[in-house]
Amino acid sequence: MPRLAPSVLQLSLWDRQELQQLVNRHSTPQQIATRAKIILLADSGHNHRQIARELDISRDMARHWRNRWLMLTERAIPVGERLQDAERSGAPAKFEMEQVIQLFALACDKPEEYDQPISHWTAQELASQMVKLGIVKSISRRHVGRLLQEADLKPHQIQYWLTPPQMRTLITK
Repeated sequence: MPRLAPSVLQLSLWDRQELQQLVNRHSTPQQIATRAKIILLADSGHNHRQIARELDISRDMARHWRNRWLMLTERAIPVGERLQDAERSGAPAKFEMEQVIQLFALACDKPEEYDQPISHWTAQELASQMVKLGIVKSISRRHVGRLLQEADLKPHQIQYWLTPPQMRTLITK
């Protein structure tokens, strides 16, 4: 038979102040603020149903974050980390960080240095060149594009100002 009363949660003065600061701070992400409110209400003696009604959330969410807080408190994890999402399993990364950095270096180099008859790299050409150089066994152009986008690299915009050759000689003189 399930327990009627939720587990008792008692915050230290320090934890309560830190949670209240998170709730009051305008820059706190909404989900973190909601989780902090759940813990503060649980500390003040509210049960899961009362917390759910007051915050307009499900009882399962109130129960989940109370139990998670109690579990992580035993491990002495900082307040901010206790309110973060748990790590998700998912598939392991297919490429090592070193390979990704080599992609970035390649994207920053000029294609002429690799005997490519193009003026700017595209995701398809970078993917082909990485395989050709033996950096990776295979990689899709879409994945190359995503990696470049995450790093905010735009190899097609290496030179933002295109200066005609005769102007370059005038500028350097």
